Amino acid sequence: MRIAQIAPLAEAVPPVLYGGSERVVSWLTEELVAQGHDVTLFASGDSRTSARLVPMVKQALRLDPAVRDYLPYHYLMMDKVAQRAHEFDVLHFHVDLIHFPLFRAMADRIVTTLHGRLDLPDLWPYYRAYPQMPLVSISESQRKPMPPVNWLDTIYHGLPAGLLRPNYEGGDYFAFLGRISPEKGPEHAIEIARRTGVPLKIAAKVDNVDRLYFETRVRPLLDDPLVEFIGEIDETRKSEFLGNARALLFPINWPEPFGLVMIEAMACGTPVIAYRHGAVPEVLDNGVTGFVVADLEDAVTAAGWVASLDRVRVRHVFETRFTAVRMARDYAAVYQGLLEGRSGASIAAA
Repeated sequence: MRIAQIAPLAEAVPPVLYGGSERVVSWLTEELVAQGHDVTLFASGDSRTSARLVPMVKQALRLDPAVRDYLPYHYLMMDKVAQRAHEFDVLHFHVDLIHFPLFRAMADRIVTTLHGRLDLPDLWPYYRAYPQMPLVSISESQRKPMPPVNWLDTIYHGLPAGLLRPNYEGGDYFAFLGRISPEKGPEHAIEIARRTGVPLKIAAKVDNVDRLYFETRVRPLLDDPLVEFIGEIDETRKSEFLGNARALLFPINWPEPFGLVMIEAMACGTPVIAYRHGAVPEVLDNGVTGFVVADLEDAVTAAGWVASLDRVRVRHVFETRFTAVRMARDYAAVYQGLLEGRSGASIAAA
């Protein structure tokens, strides 16, 4: 199949540091190429891919100090994709909803993966206005707040099986990885470490929007000798950081659409202690790949048991459920379904 992947421009594909959606787009693109498809990637010019790259901006917008507003660049990309749409069997968008008006007439060969939260009421009138646009969710939980729309499938994220090395011994600290923000629960992670006496290493970025929260709520807690703040890390350091941890702490307080860091930890053989929000119960097998808990007290209790989990089995579950090979095959099946539906419609019209 001739497939276009249309990525966000905030980060490169894959991102140098933090960037969940762009990382998933990269893994999907590379695996689709490996499976024999003809893939074109619309992304920032500093992206690295074995697909055919169409650079929409010189570099990731987050890295360009001259850029203040990302939206105009994405609209320019939509125009470029529309001009070349006839070249592809399927166009797969990862930019939320901005392309709907321009591509409504091409809905029979459009796939849109929704990567973010969908419980925001301001989104609902928009999705109601485009009920024909084919959508893919990244968890069943993500779908729940939405009005009736054209869901094609739920496809869980997957990463390359060899990307992160498993460590079946583990280590003596808890890990917190991702982003410092209230909904990610860094304060709870620190409190879990304090109550259990287990060191906590925090590898996370601080966005400008969360800078005040970090300075006023989190930074004062970093003076604890149990807590080490590392900052943002790249892909090459994740195997060591996650693999050497006793467990990943994921004490979220929001409807997490998926939680990519959970399967990254599982790829390292590292179990996860996570609060029961959003997709957590779908991603984690409670008592196998970690513990799904209700609150801080439950998390502290689970911390006492987590070292008893079989890290080989944690890795096995990752290999069974969350590889890029499985993800790409699932998406290829969705693309094929669109092609067959379009063919059937053409025969019926004749």
